[in-house]
Amino acid sequence: MTRVLLVHHDIDVADQEADALRRRGYAIQQCAGPAVMHCPILAGRACDLADQADVLVYDAFATGEPDGARRLIEGLRDIHPDVPVVLWASGIEPNWIEIAGLHRVTPLVGAPTGARLADAIERALTGAD
Repeated sequence: MTRVLLVHHDIDVADQEADALRRRGYAIQQCAGPAVMHCPILAGRACDLADQADVLVYDAFATGEPDGARRLIEGLRDIHPDVPVVLWASGIEPNWIEIAGLHRVTPLVGAPTGARLADAIERALTGAD
C-alpha cells in the first residue's frame, strides 16, 4: 500500500482528499502544514512524516505566504530528495515549479478530485509527466 503524506492548510479540503485517496487504496497521513504548525523543513531539518511516506502531496499555499511554498518545496527536495512530490495549486501553476532536476515536482492544477490526485501520485512515483 502506497503511503501518502497529504499536506493542506484547509482541513475540510484535506479530509475530502484523504477520503478520496483512501477509497483508492492509499494509506494517508495528514498534516496541516507550516501555516498552522511548526515545520521542520523550513527550519532546515528532516520531517519525520516525510520520512515515512512514499509520496508527498502538498498544497501550493500550505505555508500561507507568497514565497513560502517555493522555500518549502526546495527544502523538501534538498532534505528528502528520494521522496516524490505532487504540488497542487487550485488555479494557476506557480511559475517557479521545476518538473526536472533537483527540485522536481509533479504539478497538479485545478480541482483535486480523487482520480486526478491518484493519477498525479502515480506519475510522481514513476517519474513520468
